[in-house]
Amino acid sequence: MSTFLLVHGAWHSGRCWDRVTPLLESAGHRVLAPSLTGHGDRAHLLSAEVGLETHIADVVALILEQDLTEVVLVGHSYAGLVISSVANDVPDRIAHLVYLDAMVPEHGETAIDVQPVTQGLLDLAARSGDGWRVPPLPELPPPHGLFGITDPADAAWVRGMLSDQSARCFQEPVRLDNPAAKAIPRTHIHCVGATIDGIVRPPVPPVQPNGSPARVRELKTGHDCMVTAPVELSELLCEVGV
Repeated sequence: MSTFLLVHGAWHSGRCWDRVTPLLESAGHRVLAPSLTGHGDRAHLLSAEVGLETHIADVVALILEQDLTEVVLVGHSYAGLVISSVANDVPDRIAHLVYLDAMVPEHGETAIDVQPVTQGLLDLAARSGDGWRVPPLPELPPPHGLFGITDPADAAWVRGMLSDQSARCFQEPVRLDNPAAKAIPRTHIHCVGATIDGIVRPPVPPVQPNGSPARVRELKTGHDCMVTAPVELSELLCEVGV
């Protein structure tokens, strides 16, 4: 049995994993899928002060409070920055990092550095409202849809869980200065359905930081694969958790 800690991306909540959690649990794994500060049941805590460091602290606190060890830490999208920094803080607690169609930062980088298109979202937010609230990406015509979701019922379900993101989440840099974190094995899962113009995925280096060959898997679906392809995603995660 493995312990999976599933970390949602920007604008989402822990509910986005609802189709994956029972599949992993039925395979005998323990699963935690919290909502980060400012999202889901914690949406009322959103403020301009909430940032990447807040979300890192959320996950580290959960790991320590639950005394979790040998964690398979999965980060979707923006949460690639979160799980990288969590591994930097508590590397002895992490068994595997899974970057799920995620941002993969280097030390000192922000979300803007990893995905420059993010700056455009911040510019739009700065010109409207209170200046720090970044609204979710808009739904686009097929084949892009809402975060890669084109089924109307699925899109409506996800739309109901989305909330604004604080600009600070995209502006704070990651801290990746703990050599012990480099020993943690990694898996990259790429969603290779329709991609939005301007979204660029940097190539995965052929060798992991721990010296092992890169481990890259693909899902032929949109960005929110936990919604559109939960069975296939769960199968890939179970491979990691064996």
